Amino acid sequence: MQKSLSALRSSTCAPDYDSLPALVAAAKQADRSAQAALCGAMIWSAFAAPGAIPRVFDSICRAQLGLPVDRMAAEFQSAPLSDEFWLRFEQTLVGPEAGYDASSITVAVAALNTTLDATFAELSEVAAIAHMGADGAESKQAPAMISLSDLAAQPATSLARELLAMWVDNGFDPEVLDREAIGLGQLSPALGYLNTRILQMHDTWHLVAGYQTTSLHEMAISAFQLAQFGHNYSAQFLATVGTMSYLRQPQGFALLQQNMAEAWVHGCDAPHFMAIDWEQDWHLTKDEVRQKHGIKPFAGSFPADLLEQLSQAS
Repeated sequence: MQKSLSALRSSTCAPDYDSLPALVAAAKQADRSAQAALCGAMIWSAFAAPGAIPRVFDSICRAQLGLPVDRMAAEFQSAPLSDEFWLRFEQTLVGPEAGYDASSITVAVAALNTTLDATFAELSEVAAIAHMGADGAESKQAPAMISLSDLAAQPATSLARELLAMWVDNGFDPEVLDREAIGLGQLSPALGYLNTRILQMHDTWHLVAGYQTTSLHEMAISAFQLAQFGHNYSAQFLATVGTMSYLRQPQGFALLQQNMAEAWVHGCDAPHFMAIDWEQDWHLTKDEVRQKHGIKPFAGSFPADLLEQLSQAS
């Protein structure tokens, strides 16, 4: 594993965009050096060069699907990655003895931000403002918490009631993580709004965009959100789980990349979710909301519960 980690660290840099399609093709054939290079490109953009996230992930995802890729050279400002980051990242890749669940991996990946250079936050704010899907996030006020009683007061077949049932039946927290506990109020304006709204609407988007709450679809909706907003946590999560596959299960790397690519393109093709006033649509059914905004549900190549099936079989 140490040899693979060393190869990964040396591969973490700005990619040669002209060579990315060939790297993707080699990675599909379980070429270890190609997988390391792709992971390195994702790690670099996710944790050091947030302005490069759309270009890096778009290039990888479109190459994965055999779509045209922008091969023009590009330069993005980046922050240095410290030894402290690499030590914590390695610990995150190893994970707890009992393994991760959806909540613990979210916390572990988010905690990596405490090891990043101070300039990363500045670069992230600039990237967030520049992303067309952010919809002027820097000038918006953080939304109030969703009222469960307001959801319960909506029609029985409404999106609101379906969301409420999802939370109650599964024991989910309305905003995934406590916005105050994780310090969202301390973030710069665009990042503060985007992260708060994403946590608040994540489960709504699961329902409307057609993503189930399985492991594979949690990865997929991260790619969807990344395409929609350039969300750096989503990039960090995808880079981390991709690297876990490279280190532990390289034979499954292409599957995860395919899943990510399909959801990325879905996110690119969907209307800008950040511009939709979702609370005004609580009374509509899920299908009515889709029809109103021209949203097509995700249609991935794999069963949503594929990873759970493989885990049970093993």
